[in-house]
Amino acid sequence: MTSGPPLVSPIVSTQWLADHLGADKLVILDATVNAASAPHSGYVSGHEQFVLNGHIPGARFADLLDEFSDPEGRFPFTKPGQAQFEAAASSVGIDNQTTVIVYDSSVGQWASRIWWLFRTWGYDNVAVLDGGFTKWKAEGRLSEIGHIPGNPASFTAVERPELWADKELVGQILTGEVTAGLVCGSPPKDFSGEEPGRGRAGHIPGSINVPAGRLVDRGSNALLGDDDLREKFAPVLDGERIVVYCGGGIAATADALALTLLGHNNIAVYDGSLNEWAADPELELVVGA
Repeated sequence: MTSGPPLVSPIVSTQWLADHLGADKLVILDATVNAASAPHSGYVSGHEQFVLNGHIPGARFADLLDEFSDPEGRFPFTKPGQAQFEAAASSVGIDNQTTVIVYDSSVGQWASRIWWLFRTWGYDNVAVLDGGFTKWKAEGRLSEIGHIPGNPASFTAVERPELWADKELVGQILTGEVTAGLVCGSPPKDFSGEEPGRGRAGHIPGSINVPAGRLVDRGSNALLGDDDLREKFAPVLDGERIVVYCGGGIAATADALALTLLGHNNIAVYDGSLNEWAADPELELVVGA
């Protein structure tokens, strides 16, 4: 059976994608989610922006709010179950021979979330576009407007539960029952508690802060080089296992992507993240950097 273009890394360059546009068995996904405008809080789908403002030619829209997350979950962006994920992947034309390239119009955290979801459901032929749509547009590359429907396909998932962490595992790390580093991908002022994004402020004890927004170059929006990334993650890189979290399990996946690029393969994302942890008054939070 025909397969899509081979991948050698969990990221691809804008030039790689430009060279492969229109290839058989290649699906490009725009995973953009936007912060809701005041006075509302929360998030809104990036689909309207995708349709009206443009997207990479041939790209399809991946709805992280409803289709690639569990809308019945306790917290926003809860990971979907197997049947829902298979249906979401299939609806945008992805089967188990497809090469998938994901991007967003932010710093890559939404694209990373889709990449991580595929990874946790047993599929590795997925990569994030380095620099996303920001870099693509800055280079003057082609875009198009309008909705692009996916040709229905059939995707089969195989669960990798070890790629997820839960509240119990994080608690075991704090008591020393489990040895693992803790990395928080939230913005610095959320991490320190200066600008809390939920009822209780602060971060999980023992964590280091590597914000998703500081993984990319401010000029190009592309990921920093290996040396710069290693410096940011240095306190945890020598450990055998790393658990990453943030406010709701999104920015954490950008950290997971960066750590994977650095060759670290024992990573788990705490899906409930601070939304869940801070909701339990019995669990400790640390205020301060």
